[in-house]
Amino acid sequence: MKQTTIRNLHRDLGYFYIGLIISFAFSGVLMNHREHWHPEKYTVETKSISVNIPKDTEITEKYAEELGKQLGIDDKIRRHKVKDDELKISFEKNDVEIDLKTGKGEIVTFNKTPIISQTMKLHKNTSNWWIYYSDIFGISLIIIAVTGAIMIPAGKFTFKKRGWKLAVAGILFPLIILFALG
Repeated sequence: MKQTTIRNLHRDLGYFYIGLIISFAFSGVLMNHREHWHPEKYTVETKSISVNIPKDTEITEKYAEELGKQLGIDDKIRRHKVKDDELKISFEKNDVEIDLKTGKGEIVTFNKTPIISQTMKLHKNTSNWWIYYSDIFGISLIIIAVTGAIMIPAGKFTFKKRGWKLAVAGILFPLIILFALG
């Protein structure tokens, strides 16, 4: 392949995917921290509540959903759990936490964060057309990486003289981290 063809392919794929690369990178950083905060949601309102849950009540998903309706939540339930005498119910736009000993708790209502919410959907979307488009994007990223590696034909900064060392380091670093954490 000619150097100009390699450069043109690298440049054009880079231009075409610049928005998606930035969106994926941005939402990827946010996804990394989703356990600490809700990057795609922001709090609109927090309301204190007090409920009476009989001690012998089995807390099923149906019970959690009904309790949500009693609390005025007209929202789709996502999950619920009981841990250390605390009931947590997660709805699409609301989170409920109740201390089962005292019956006191709170409802936190969320709205979607503009732009952040939409970019994070890129990581979660499972529709067929998006999967195929993402596959093409992944292949294009490989092409961008390879053409970028072989774009410089001569000199001290070629892949053969210097780039391979950085590439090996770039491959080893995440592998070492994975093994250290795994």
